[in-house]
Amino acid sequence: MELRHLRYFEAVATELNFSRAAERLHIAQPPLSRQIRQLEDELGAELIDRTARPLRLTPAGRFLLEQATQLLARVREVGDATRRIARGQRAWFGIGFVPSTLYGVLPELIQRFRAGQPDVDVGLSELTTVQQRDALKARRIDVGFGRLVLDDPELTGEVILQEAMVAALPAGHALLKRKRLSLALLAAEPLILYPARPRPSYADQVLAVFRAQGLSPTIAMEANELQTTIGLVAAGIGLALVPESVQRLHRDDVRYRPLAEAGAVSPVIMNFRTGDDAPTLAAFRRLVRGVLAEASRR
Repeated sequence: MELRHLRYFEAVATELNFSRAAERLHIAQPPLSRQIRQLEDELGAELIDRTARPLRLTPAGRFLLEQATQLLARVREVGDATRRIARGQRAWFGIGFVPSTLYGVLPELIQRFRAGQPDVDVGLSELTTVQQRDALKARRIDVGFGRLVLDDPELTGEVILQEAMVAALPAGHALLKRKRLSLALLAAEPLILYPARPRPSYADQVLAVFRAQGLSPTIAMEANELQTTIGLVAAGIGLALVPESVQRLHRDDVRYRPLAEAGAVSPVIMNFRTGDDAPTLAAFRRLVRGVLAEASRR
């Protein structure tokens, strides 16, 4: 399935008429019909009910139209932004992040950076810390926020936060009677480990916290997404150790408790290319320092 297939299908699906769609696309009707048939054959699904008058989309066709509209809109946005950048009208700044950092200071940083740099297009990419390393070196992003130290001379990492871990428990759990929970108590409970892959990741930091106390937790299940992990906690499958900022994800069926051990932390690390003196990166780093200084005074 290629972009032209989606463009042709979008035209036919919105016009519900092959002749009008062909005129809109500036092509003849027979090749357009062949392209739609080719798309249906590739997907193994009928997209248009040709027996109906006027033409009607099938359920599969309605789904594809919704998805194709979103994809093509994004492609047009990328094309427009690329042309603006090529003409020197705008700069582009790419930010990579692991999902758990979105519960902390990162949203404020993005919001304030966009407001203060109106001539800069900000691109956001959800990437693991290891993926951020590759994206930085390939210049697909300009800065990354992760939780792992990247031992690479081409990259510089700054620890901007040491975030405490907290225990997430289902509402009504017996341990909620305590104000703080020791890792020894948690090791006796089934644990949901996040993320399951790829590794190394935050999951290895959680395991290291237990190992530092000579403990080996019982892994009840591994999940790839943070939201899934919290949902499994709510379902009573097990407990989880998550960064404290995740508490902003309010759910009536999940409660959080701090840990008794002070050393149970996970860093938030800002990575960028070593020696990168781009003005946009310098402005972003100044903003990070300012926002963190404000937060420390609150």
